[in-house]
Amino acid sequence: MSDTLGKIPSLNGLKAFEAAARHLNFRLAAEELGVTQGAVAQQVRGLEAELGLQLFERLPRTLALTGEGRAYIADVRRAFEIIARATGDLRPQPVRLAISTTPTFASKWLIPRLPDLTARHPDLDIHIVATDRISHFQVDGVDLAVRYGRAPFGPGLSWQLLFEQEIVAACSPMLLRDREPPKTMAELAGFPLLLDAHNFWPEYIEQQFGVPDAPQEAPAFRRISFNQTSHAIDAAIAGQGIVLATRNFIASDLAEQRLVQVCQHTLRGPSDFYLVWPRHRKSAALEAIKSWMVSATTGAD
Repeated sequence: MSDTLGKIPSLNGLKAFEAAARHLNFRLAAEELGVTQGAVAQQVRGLEAELGLQLFERLPRTLALTGEGRAYIADVRRAFEIIARATGDLRPQPVRLAISTTPTFASKWLIPRLPDLTARHPDLDIHIVATDRISHFQVDGVDLAVRYGRAPFGPGLSWQLLFEQEIVAACSPMLLRDREPPKTMAELAGFPLLLDAHNFWPEYIEQQFGVPDAPQEAPAFRRISFNQTSHAIDAAIAGQGIVLATRNFIASDLAEQRLVQVCQHTLRGPSDFYLVWPRHRKSAALEAIKSWMVSATTGAD
């Protein structure tokens, strides 16, 4: 073994030779290696002297590999690739896990909690697929999905309730700076209503204030509509009106008083949020993420 190792030329010389062979230029090789051009030239000359043959032809503005240099560089590169691969194999590779969610769930629930997730599971390579389209576990390479709906979710799938949908009316404290929260339908009409694609406002108003005796007695409401719930929430934080939002999506905004709940009445949503995954798919990483998401929802440690 020692005799074989003794025949290996200087590694610095080999690195200089490989870089110079790629660039066909000592200066560019030196910039890549973080040394001087003279150092690269000297290391290559030393390698040539050690091998007893010329690897480059020195031309006025460039380098050219000799026949021996072309033959040698192929094996040298292969050797470096083997060393790099062997070194990489020694390091534990992160486990990739793809989570499919709606854009609002991603921006308002998952992303604010990512620092805790990555701190608890630094070995996981998390990929978030935020889309309103229902992801296909096989085709889209998804391991776990957060679905808004009702169980069951289809053959071959397992599911677990993440949280029930509780809808509350909220707005920025700025909006209530000079007036009280609305207590009647007429007072509510004095505020812009922020709508999303679900538009729970008609049901909320009916439950909170009742139905007017005559349709003409119903006040006219000012509305601003958004196709994403997260945008309606952001507009409410900016003081643009009152939003109906899932409590779990605005819990931190309420806690930090970026939003305030307008009244105590809440609306039970028509669907809930579930974790869904292929029944046959079992792994420690998947179990860890499911456990973390449930504990993050309940506040358990």
